[in-house]
Amino acid sequence: MTTLTKAEEQIMQILWQEKEGFVKDLLEHFPEPRPAYNTVSTIIRILEKKGFVDHRSFGKSHQYYPLISREKYRNDRFSNLMNDYFNNSMKQVLSHFGKDGHLNMKEADEIIHLMEEIKEKAGNDE
Repeated sequence: MTTLTKAEEQIMQILWQEKEGFVKDLLEHFPEPRPAYNTVSTIIRILEKKGFVDHRSFGKSHQYYPLISREKYRNDRFSNLMNDYFNNSMKQVLSHFGKDGHLNMKEADEIIHLMEEIKEKAGNDE
């Protein structure tokens, strides 16, 4: 799957949240100073060419909606990150965030609890 630019991802985040919208609707979600209407329109047409978005026509207006779910995009991006930077090792990911101080004790405990649940479930599936 293609990686989105920051601007493309920003528009996709709005579409994932709102489920659909006209360009004017999408613009309302941007902080001031908002991008130009034509800028958003151009980016959304690029997203359409990339297969992330489609539209319904209402005369000359188009209502856009996502074709790719947030979860699918997130999973693909995370898989790429895991492969490119962590040799597909969750151990390396956790080690990275633990060493950099990005995990507090509460989060570490929650991760341990989640891992125990996953391990227990895997044991029950065998």
